[in-house]
Amino acid sequence: MDTATHLTMGVALSGLSVIDPVIEANPSLFTATFFGVVIGSIAPDFDTIFKLKDNATYIRHHRGYSHSPPMLIFWSFFVSLPIFFFMPEISYLHLWLWTMLAILLHVTVDIFNAYGTQALRPFSHKWLAMGFINTFDPFIFYLFVAGIFAWLLGANPIHTFTIVFFINILYHIKRYLDKKEIVDILKRHFHDKNIERIITQPTIKHNWWRIAVVADNQFFIADSVDGHIEILDIFDRKPLPETAEMNAALLDKNVQAFVNFSPVYRYEIDRHDDYIEIRFIDLRYRSKGHYPFVAVVTLDKFYNILTSYTGWVYSEEKLQKKLDVLS
Repeated sequence: MDTATHLTMGVALSGLSVIDPVIEANPSLFTATFFGVVIGSIAPDFDTIFKLKDNATYIRHHRGYSHSPPMLIFWSFFVSLPIFFFMPEISYLHLWLWTMLAILLHVTVDIFNAYGTQALRPFSHKWLAMGFINTFDPFIFYLFVAGIFAWLLGANPIHTFTIVFFINILYHIKRYLDKKEIVDILKRHFHDKNIERIITQPTIKHNWWRIAVVADNQFFIADSVDGHIEILDIFDRKPLPETAEMNAALLDKNVQAFVNFSPVYRYEIDRHDDYIEIRFIDLRYRSKGHYPFVAVVTLDKFYNILTSYTGWVYSEEKLQKKLDVLS
């Protein structure tokens, strides 16, 4: 989820924390828990700091180890201990448990969108991405905002946020069933294909989904709008060639970060007089006929890396400026 939604969930969880009789009876503990839960609700995304270094580092690490079980424990102490230091009279156990719950909630809801997390590290580097909730879902965000406003206006926080979380759970079930319906339709449509994977990505518009279908020898890119599925692009699925130029490209940190993150991509090789350009294109994020999430590397005739880039780019002109091949 986005940071704003994580924050609203954290505020809601802090309101619900008064269901704990120890917290309800101790205003100081409630204050400490409020800060612990709200900060804990965004703590795993502190890894955003990697973006200050470069895109490759950010892509490789964002929602990676920071969302793993060992780090959940680390974050819980990282957030709660400083609060306890300034308020040693409170029950640390209750502060720690509610802070941990907020961090666990953060990681759990991140699994439901298409970006996903590596929540099984260090046991597995697999990305867990169920793909039925958008990174920013207006219904979820405004549901929690409404609950917070009701609390500020004097509503009972236990009753209010129990209802809010219950509706949120029902909404997640509904969206999962929406995805299942789309997947079932696609499986029937491609019954004669050897389908390996169907990747769904809901958009901010409730009934509009982006879809990537991975078959044994083709990629099918589609949209689902109001239950109608339209195939937009079809690409041949080609394995990466075992060539000197491709092997050199795969040594680049930007390409490595991209390949590690993207579950469905294709590649293009353009050979020019002075350089070779190899482009890797993520097929999940089609927007207005364009695929903006890419990794590009240029090589000289001896396969030395000249320049490279990975990230979001929405025009060829901007991409070439980033690469600056001829400088």
